Amino acid sequence: MSKLTLGSYPHMLGFEQLERLLERSAKSGNEGYPPYNIEQTSDHSYRITLAVAGFAEADLAITVEDRQLVIRGRQSDDSDGRVFLHRGIAARQFQRMFVLADGVEVGEAIMENGLLHVDLTRSRPETVVQTINIKKG
Repeated sequence: MSKLTLGSYPHMLGFEQLERLLERSAKSGNEGYPPYNIEQTSDHSYRITLAVAGFAEADLAITVEDRQLVIRGRQSDDSDGRVFLHRGIAARQFQRMFVLADGVEVGEAIMENGLLHVDLTRSRPETVVQTINIKKG
């Protein structure tokens, strides 16, 4: 069985980047922490919500790197001098990555009740009709 690639379709030019994007997104999101939702808030906007209970705003970083939205959380270990009989709430780190399509921009991020909301908007592409002149050779 051979691997089907976009290069197998000669009428689809310039989509090699899409194939790399799909491979990168398949590798980036297999962990389950923290849980998240993605909702469509309008025809051209989305909201990603991560459950980040126990994290302060200073513990979180949101960046866009090479068309990927990267959300990182790093809690400091505040157990100095404390004796735990049971420790079920771990101070753990995470990194969540979301691949962004061209035209998707990251808006504001809001933290409320242990949930981090990140708003995204997609700009409408303009329809371009271009006439190509044919020159005599």
